Amino acid sequence: MARPPRPSRLLPLLLVALLLIVHAQLWFGRGSVPQVAALAQKLEAQTQRNTEARQQNERLAAEVQDLQEGLDMVEEKARRELGMVKPNEIYVQIEQ
Repeated sequence: MARPPRPSRLLPLLLVALLLIVHAQLWFGRGSVPQVAALAQKLEAQTQRNTEARQQNERLAAEVQDLQEGLDMVEEKARRELGMVKPNEIYVQIEQ
C-alpha cells in the first residue's frame, strides 16, 4: 500500500516567517505604531501652539484697533467738547 503524501512543513514555516516580518515592520519599521503615536502627539502639541498663537494675534489685532479707534475717538471728543485745536489749525465756531 502506498503512503499518503505527507504535508509539507515548508509552507507553514514560510507563512510564520512572513507573519513575523510583517509584525516586525508594524512595530519597528517605518510608519510603525510607536512612530505614528509620537507623530500624532507632536501634531497635537503643534496644533495647540498654533491655536495659542492665533488667539494672541487676534488679541493684539483687537488691541491695535482699539488704540487706533480710541485715539480718534478721544481726539474727536476733545475737539467737540473742549474745543481742542491742533497746532497750525484755525478754530471757527458758528453760533446759530
